[in-house]
Amino acid sequence: MGKATGFMEYKRRSLDERNPAERTKDWEDYTIPLSEEEVKKQGARCMDCGVPTCHTGMEINGVTTGCPVYHLIPEWNDLVYQGQWKEALRREHEMNNFPEFTGFACPAPCEGACVLGINEPPVAIRTVERSIIEKGFAEGWVVPEPPEKRTGKRIAVVGSGPAGLAAAAQLNKAGHLVTVFERNDRVGGLLTYGIPEMKLPYSIVKRRVDILEQEGIEFVTNTEVGQDYPVSDLRQNYDAVILCGGAAVHRNIQVEGRALKGVHYAMEFLHSNTKSLLDSNLEDGEYISATGKNVIVIGGGDTGTDCLATSVRHNCKSLTQFDIYDKKGSIRDEVGNPWPQYPVVHRVEYGQKEAAEVFGDDPRAYAVMTKKFVGDENGHIKEVHTVNVKLRYDEQGNKIREEIPGTEKVWPADLVLLAIGFSGPEQGLLGQLEIETESNTTVKAEYGKYTTNVEGIFAAGDMRRGQSLIVWAINEGREAARECDRYLMGTTELP
Repeated sequence: MGKATGFMEYKRRSLDERNPAERTKDWEDYTIPLSEEEVKKQGARCMDCGVPTCHTGMEINGVTTGCPVYHLIPEWNDLVYQGQWKEALRREHEMNNFPEFTGFACPAPCEGACVLGINEPPVAIRTVERSIIEKGFAEGWVVPEPPEKRTGKRIAVVGSGPAGLAAAAQLNKAGHLVTVFERNDRVGGLLTYGIPEMKLPYSIVKRRVDILEQEGIEFVTNTEVGQDYPVSDLRQNYDAVILCGGAAVHRNIQVEGRALKGVHYAMEFLHSNTKSLLDSNLEDGEYISATGKNVIVIGGGDTGTDCLATSVRHNCKSLTQFDIYDKKGSIRDEVGNPWPQYPVVHRVEYGQKEAAEVFGDDPRAYAVMTKKFVGDENGHIKEVHTVNVKLRYDEQGNKIREEIPGTEKVWPADLVLLAIGFSGPEQGLLGQLEIETESNTTVKAEYGKYTTNVEGIFAAGDMRRGQSLIVWAINEGREAARECDRYLMGTTELP
């Protein structure tokens, strides 16, 4: 805990944000760090709750609550309050190889499970987490720690997202020789190309990758296993393989006009923007531009919000975000959404704030279903036709969306971005390796064991569990490394 009476003395305060009118003119981090003294107060709010639930990740009704990497949250909250930052950093790293990734981009299910959150604003856990690791880097406490000896065992990790990086980091600690294959030109997977620069700067990813390289991990970029690198070489050159390729198959929308020009998956938009930004500060023009366009974002989640923020920075003409759900309430439903479930409440995220600043109002349209896309004589999108819907459940509990007569609407559109998630992993490599999959196309590998039907091949992260959170990917990467080490050595000391 922090201070016994801290939760009564100090109000919750998370990271400050730069003025939306100013930050939309650049691609810099949109947040402002708190002072050390203020972070100490936030750590002090961690109460003597007896049985903390913030640090134990679980799924309730399909939604994550608590921390899947079992972060020692009460411990490092107290240490920060006491001013013991270096020890707090050590505790933070015990359970999470990359607290900076979660500190910048995790939706903080730990805060949803905070006991204080039953009747007060929860502890600002993510703010404290990020403050600890940033101080660690600033003070030079985060340094390469290569293993003292090598086992001679060689492991290939396919995919350099959070699951792959976590697996590689742990296996390297155990003394194995680890090679990480990444098909893109930069390491990081969706950390690099799926999260915009103002939300998770690439410099944050790169500084950690540099440390991992100095610790002895080899990164091979611009190389897609199964195409640029044969699977026969993979099996011949490595003692074990961990598949961490993510769930990269986009969910599509089956409506008339889907094939029109100007209709793109959100990740195509975000990936091309970040690559062009990092390559040339957008001067090469090799990206999908929203400049001067009427932009429709279909999807109400975090990726949709990232599309809003990116479109605003392109100076789009107008901006609307469709959410299939009704607008949520400002407080949780104590019957349908009780603590410690993750609170399903109305939130105004950074992208919505920025759109409201530029266009005068929150960009979201609720309970909206897309009916069709209409194009011009050149085959380019010009309109989106929608209808409002209401949600009900049938006797089996299945969701039924009923159209509301008279709510039909036509929206002008020059660019439509589909931010409705991913359906599962790509099947090409899995087929070449003869890996068994579940009915939903994810790899068949038991949680906690991560072994596939092919000996010596493991799977972790979104490729195994489906689209999920960064913290689940890190959790599975760490645990898959543990099981891979056990397979290679007969025993393991990895957590």
